[in-house]
Amino acid sequence: MTLHLVLGGIRSGKSARAEHLAAGSGGPVVYIATGSAADEEMRERIAAHRERRPGSWRTVETTDIAAALRAAPPDACVLIDDLDGWVTDRMFEGRLWTEDPVARLDEAQRAAWKRILAEAADWRDLARSRAARVVVAAGQPGGGLVPVSASSRRWLDLHGAVVQSISEAADTCELVVAGRAVPLPAPEAPPQAEAGDRLRDHGDTQVPEGAVDLAVNVLEGPPQWLADRLAAAVRDLAAYPDQRAARAAAASRHGRAASECMVLDGAAEGFWMLAQVLRPRLAVCVHPTFTEGEAALRSAGVPVRRVFRESEHWTFDPADVPDEADFVLLTRPDNPTGALDPVAAVERLCRPGRTVVVDEAFADFLPPFGDAPDAAPAVADDLAGRGDLPGLVVIRSLTKLWGLAGLRVGYLLADPDTVARLDAARQPWPVGSLALEAIEACVAAEAERAERAGLVAERRAFLIEALSGIAGLRVWPAAANFVLIRTERTDLRERLLQEGFALRRGETFPGLDAHYLRIAVRDGATAEELRSAIIRTLEQHR
Repeated sequence: MTLHLVLGGIRSGKSARAEHLAAGSGGPVVYIATGSAADEEMRERIAAHRERRPGSWRTVETTDIAAALRAAPPDACVLIDDLDGWVTDRMFEGRLWTEDPVARLDEAQRAAWKRILAEAADWRDLARSRAARVVVAAGQPGGGLVPVSASSRRWLDLHGAVVQSISEAADTCELVVAGRAVPLPAPEAPPQAEAGDRLRDHGDTQVPEGAVDLAVNVLEGPPQWLADRLAAAVRDLAAYPDQRAARAAAASRHGRAASECMVLDGAAEGFWMLAQVLRPRLAVCVHPTFTEGEAALRSAGVPVRRVFRESEHWTFDPADVPDEADFVLLTRPDNPTGALDPVAAVERLCRPGRTVVVDEAFADFLPPFGDAPDAAPAVADDLAGRGDLPGLVVIRSLTKLWGLAGLRVGYLLADPDTVARLDAARQPWPVGSLALEAIEACVAAEAERAERAGLVAERRAFLIEALSGIAGLRVWPAAANFVLIRTERTDLRERLLQEGFALRRGETFPGLDAHYLRIAVRDGATAEELRSAIIRTLEQHR
């Protein structure tokens, strides 16, 4: 089921846009034409619309939209063009037109008004229940010449009420201006400024001085051998950075060509580059997830729609992503839930004309890593090596496992054309020499990566076991260096701050609230101390 509402003023191109959406459904189309040829000009418009439509489409000229929806084949896309004609016809039936310049509705007219709204709600719900796409084209009341009369005011009021009713139920709503479609945010979408403020709130701002840091999910480090290599590279800082070796090394790690890789000034730069350069028409973010990607999209003025994971196992259904979304963003393993989406879910999202961005900032914590207690049963598929999936962009971070958050090191893998577009929009020498040195070193250190990831897996298993027995606490399994918990209390984080522990708050992640907290994996002693602090806090504040 996908219900699209396309709004536009006179000659805006709304009908052409609605027809484009219907044609893109890939199946048969039933065109419900509500307009009647009352005069020669209207006959010309109807004829022009007929000529524009493919001959394979079946046209039904009727104002009984509910009956036409019921009669349409289940697999057919239905295009209703347009709402204006339907409202006009129903006003005639209800005797709502009047020649008086000022007129109040009598009792019979008020009853007719209610019947019209009820009928609109009926066929709206029928449209939503269909398996195939339904597109509704509607004028923008007041957008053209409007006579000053009681009838015109009634038409505007009734039209506006029906449009809002459909908009509340629609999956997407677009406003067409000068032939260009502008996606409109969903009613529940947060205001741009409010969303931006919360989306930019990260764990590094949530750790008071002196507290045990369980909010930032970066390992302590870097290891000594890496620190020594970076120190040795300082002597070459007089030279301009040359990213070619680092780029080739990162690409080679995943069996890709250098032309398919772009080194980044931290993985987060990738989100901002993609948003500013690609300028999607409609982006979808799978939440809860790392919020910087949505922040980047909103900053670029990109309309964003949220798809939420279910809260039992934190999975999502790719079918929930609307067909018209040309940009999809998700994190794998997911932050903050720790869920690891199957590769098949990503494959279902990928198609020509759509960019699918997979944030794999925590992929270095995935197996292989020996015999860790909670190791996954099989090696996680390497999405970064999948050059065969159309539109796939994978962003990798090297800061989490190697303890390099202050250096900003990451890279991006995509098709050569996308990489070239992103590269062309960058300033010269965008990544410093020390970061490039770190990229070369880290991508070649597979044995060391596996060892560090294995240690994290052992500590994560210990932490999960330590917390799982606490009454009133839900702990989820995870595939990265953090775990997500849910508590019956909303003040546990503040109470634990008084005990000296800083946990990552959950309410800044869309889809979570103050009941949720994210805990970075640390050593066993810290896990034991945290467990004792949680038990003590819950007992003291029952």
